[in-house]
Amino acid sequence: MSQETDKQNTTTSSPNDRDAARWYAFKVFYNKVFDIESHLLKTGIRSYLPSETITVERGGVRKKERRPLVPSLIFFQCGERLAEELRGGLEGRVLLYTREKNGKKIPSDIPDREMEIFMLVTSAGKAGLEYLGEDSPRFRKGEKVRVTGGQFKGAEGHICRIKGDRRLIVSIQGLCAVATSYIPQCYLEKIDDHDQ
Repeated sequence: MSQETDKQNTTTSSPNDRDAARWYAFKVFYNKVFDIESHLLKTGIRSYLPSETITVERGGVRKKERRPLVPSLIFFQCGERLAEELRGGLEGRVLLYTREKNGKKIPSDIPDREMEIFMLVTSAGKAGLEYLGEDSPRFRKGEKVRVTGGQFKGAEGHICRIKGDRRLIVSIQGLCAVATSYIPQCYLEKIDDHDQ
């Protein structure tokens, strides 16, 4: 994906409580991800919508169109309190991913490193990315590797066989996973969990 497209995917503005800013995710109902992205932009919230630009033909006219890579999912960065406020303001349109803490549901924050790697892979513009749905432990069973060259340089994930091919799986734990296209073996460096 070009830098121009990457800029379209990541909306940047400063959140109100910058020091406490974390990444969160909404499951968006009725496939209205672009409406939610627009709302977040107007609110001054940084968001990331993994998408690609495709060429479509309608009525003999060819035009470029932006399409989400991960259906019904958008990521945004702000403080926890603001994430709760956004959920309330968008009730019926989104579901905020949450986790249990002391018997209470709170917004489930995404570690910065996981988000950085996910954005690196999904904004690279490389053909052959495949959305695998919710993250699953089976995607973390393969060898843990770091990519040392090419468009995905710096990405980390697990190598798994999908449809007979060895693919790099990059996931956001508990949310989603994507598989890259083929990466040459010479660009893969095995890493141990304690190396991180």
